[in-house]
Amino acid sequence: MKKATNESVMIARHINAFLNQYVPSQKTRSENTLKSYNITMTLYLGFLETVKNVTEEKLQGDCFSVQYIEEWLEWLSEKRACSPETCNVRLASLRAFLKYLGKHEVSLLYISNAASQIDRRKTFRKKVQGMSKSAVAALLEAPDVSTKTGRRDMALLVLMYGMAARIDEVLSLKVGNLQLDAAKPCANIIGKGGKIRTMRLLPRAVEHIRVFLREFHGEMPDAESYLFFSRCGGGKLTQPAINKRIKQYAAFAHKSCRDVPLNLHAHQLRHAKATHWLEDGMNIVQISFLLDHEQLETTMKYLDITTEQEAKALATLEDENSRSLPKKWKAPADSLASFCGVKQMKL
Repeated sequence: MKKATNESVMIARHINAFLNQYVPSQKTRSENTLKSYNITMTLYLGFLETVKNVTEEKLQGDCFSVQYIEEWLEWLSEKRACSPETCNVRLASLRAFLKYLGKHEVSLLYISNAASQIDRRKTFRKKVQGMSKSAVAALLEAPDVSTKTGRRDMALLVLMYGMAARIDEVLSLKVGNLQLDAAKPCANIIGKGGKIRTMRLLPRAVEHIRVFLREFHGEMPDAESYLFFSRCGGGKLTQPAINKRIKQYAAFAHKSCRDVPLNLHAHQLRHAKATHWLEDGMNIVQISFLLDHEQLETTMKYLDITTEQEAKALATLEDENSRSLPKKWKAPADSLASFCGVKQMKL
């Protein structure tokens, strides 16, 4: 076997550093998003190896050409049966890597610039299934607060809905992020890209959190402890575990309120609160800020804003001017994936 070239070794090192250092520390702390980046690189390297016959000594900048990427998107669609939405997610993740590569290797910056011009796949947006206020009320009646776990879950649900926060943002909260004794109690949330935003806590949420803190953290809680910690090791609770609990409560609440979706997941609570803010007359610009959306257009699409509402929001905007590292695994020593330190693609 021929030796890997200096360029192939350089690219492989950047792939490994991107996935295991840059993404977890700079891009996201969400386990699902981290997994998505890993899957993207696994699929792209798998495509290079199985379709383009690229071995470790052949890995070079030209392997990320527009032609190769567009062929990869076709391959994802036709051979892997990926939806247009999934293809767009994979493309965005690959672009993020190429941007990272260009910043560290100026000679390869042209690759990122070219990839940014690739058209996204046309999609038909699926509306998030909403929840009425009565459905949320029914859900919050579901936890058995006579039990310790029920009281924990109640505090978690009240926080998730009250702040319209992403599930990872809530699970990443530490005791020190709470300001319960302030004139206006609040929580400092660390969102995407490490951005911090402050969310007001209403009296009901404060009450549940105080009870939860005394019971789970004692009289002198450690400010660096995760607010909602795992009984195994003290790390933060996992998203799959919480979504499982939410579905159990949804099934119970559905018996008394048919508006509660049986397949309820955490993100629907975020969407529900945003919708209820809108119904209560809150300005779309304010909602966009509270949701930590970078673009106002994102909030408009998220909430199915009408043309009239959009015009008013834009006018207001002119006036005023939101872990653990992924597991390591092994791949065949002679594979391109192994050379780059990513997971072997499943055929």
